Amino acid sequence: MYEAVHAHPDGDSTAARFATTAARYGYDGVVVRGDDASPDYETLREEAPCDVVDAVEIVAEGPEQASGAVGNYRPDRTLVLVRGGTDRLNRFAVEQDRVDVLTRPFAGDGDVNHVLAKAAERNGVAVEFDLGPVLRSTGGHRVQHLDSLRKLKRILDHYDAPYVVSANAASHLTLRAPRELAAVGDEIGLGAEWVRDGLAAWGDVAARNRERLSESFIAPGVERGRYEEDD
Repeated sequence: MYEAVHAHPDGDSTAARFATTAARYGYDGVVVRGDDASPDYETLREEAPCDVVDAVEIVAEGPEQASGAVGNYRPDRTLVLVRGGTDRLNRFAVEQDRVDVLTRPFAGDGDVNHVLAKAAERNGVAVEFDLGPVLRSTGGHRVQHLDSLRKLKRILDHYDAPYVVSANAASHLTLRAPRELAAVGDEIGLGAEWVRDGLAAWGDVAARNRERLSESFIAPGVERGRYEEDD
């Protein structure tokens, strides 16, 4: 299982500190998201006690700005995420097969409906279930977010659309172990195993993209290799 974190300077803790804490909590790896977070990934992967995935979370005012950023980052980052929160950004993200994950779809006044769920399934774009507000908010905002998550689960399950789960930690001090997030998911009606699958999905997407970025990849199911000659 993986957690997608906001490392320094986008967050308060370094990628190395996140990796150390995540490994201690039982994670297989961390996804380092953020516009400005660009640690030395090669060194990190050699020294960190768990996998470290290079990612970018694009934060844009609208689809036009997001489209340019996706094009710039896609060749270089293992994971490309687009932060939603408006209907236009949510729709843009799920309609782009160059995008891996739509994050924070409810951050503003955005929503995810059946049309967007079908687009996410068709293009292989995972939708993030952000447990951050469940863990760190109170009152009406927390209740509203819970309702949105339950609605989102029903829609995505209906169309078998991909999803990921995260607590959106910006500090290693707010990182939560997989068993804790699974317990939260069970308590709020998402299901413990469903949350575990959403945490594991980050690693699945990273593995797929690493294969595609490798020199041997040509297209899904087609790779470069040696041809055997007939005698």
